[in-house]
Amino acid sequence: MRLKDFAKVGHAPTLFSAFLYFDMSFMVWVLLGPLGVHIAKDLGLTPAQKGMMVAIPVLSGAVIRVFMGLLVDSIGAKRAGLIGQGVVIASLLLSWLLGLHSLHAVYLLGMCLGVAGASFAVALPLASRWYPPEAQGLALGIAGAGNSGTVFSALFAPALANHFGWNGVLGLVLIPLSITMIIYIFMAKDAPGRPPAQKLSRYFEVLKQRDAWWFMLFYLVTFGGFVGLASSLVIYFNSQFGLAPQVAGYLTAACVFCGSMFRPIGGTLADRMGGARALQYFYVVVVLAMLGVAVMPVSLAVSLSFFAVGMMAMGMGNGAVFQLLPQRFQREIGTLTGLVGMAGGIGGFYLASSLGFCKQLTGDYRLGFLMYALLGACAFGVLFKVKVRWRATWGAPDVARARV
Repeated sequence: MRLKDFAKVGHAPTLFSAFLYFDMSFMVWVLLGPLGVHIAKDLGLTPAQKGMMVAIPVLSGAVIRVFMGLLVDSIGAKRAGLIGQGVVIASLLLSWLLGLHSLHAVYLLGMCLGVAGASFAVALPLASRWYPPEAQGLALGIAGAGNSGTVFSALFAPALANHFGWNGVLGLVLIPLSITMIIYIFMAKDAPGRPPAQKLSRYFEVLKQRDAWWFMLFYLVTFGGFVGLASSLVIYFNSQFGLAPQVAGYLTAACVFCGSMFRPIGGTLADRMGGARALQYFYVVVVLAMLGVAVMPVSLAVSLSFFAVGMMAMGMGNGAVFQLLPQRFQREIGTLTGLVGMAGGIGGFYLASSLGFCKQLTGDYRLGFLMYALLGACAFGVLFKVKVRWRATWGAPDVARARV
């Protein structure tokens, strides 16, 4: 769909609100990663503990996304988003005022920050339900570009921690979060015609369909790789190349920027050439990039190049997945967004934690990247097999205008 035509449909204030809510939520969801070097120094953490520290918010967000998806279908996306924002603001406020003096306290905060990661299951249905099938790729690409919030964490958190301490950063982020909540209250609006709430047991009936599991696998690779790297790269650059946390944050922000800003492009390409075909191309790039990091000689320039290209492909892959998902599961979009988002979070938890454990066990990160490349190759193989059936069976009139 052309931008001129896109502007005539949907609800722009809600789309902007969904983007901003998603953006600020992702900023704090991965906050422990950019602060990881400072926290590890104060608490004396091992590589495995650092990996687990940045992985816990990702896993927590993965689990909570399922329940946020259910909440969206039950009470509406706007109210579900307000609840999520309130929980995150309260947990950060308490952590800032009381201070975090142990690893277990940091882990507890990480679990609470998972609610911010669950914003995915709210922001995307909030935007999606306002737009027709042929505009889903672009609409969800714009809303999903809110994962650019991870850029702000990587860009500013290490520098702010140098001046105010890492605990002070927890208080500073309350300012943009509060402003975002006010904007969200006045601008966001639920789309008319929301499907009625269903019994809890019926929500998981969708898991009886194979396509739901395939979508979970596809997003596990694309989004899991993106958020896993966004959470881990500051620690990686600091540990692998001895860079200062602030410099490591700048390099991480550059990589994350590639992934987040190219998500709408991925959705647009999926609209034009078909989501399955586009996603296949993106997987090839992801696999080659992770293999490059794993097998090429250790070099900052080489690693940075592979990470930037790989995260760009992951971001576009995220857009392609969500160009396909509303076509297949329009009525269950809230629930499926939660389930697919959960799978993506699990992928991020796996990547972030495995990098830490590989570093501690082998003294190197290579094995972790190699295993993720193999996972991407597996997703490519599955997609190659199922795309023919999808094109033959997705023939409903309301999706005929979109491309599979």
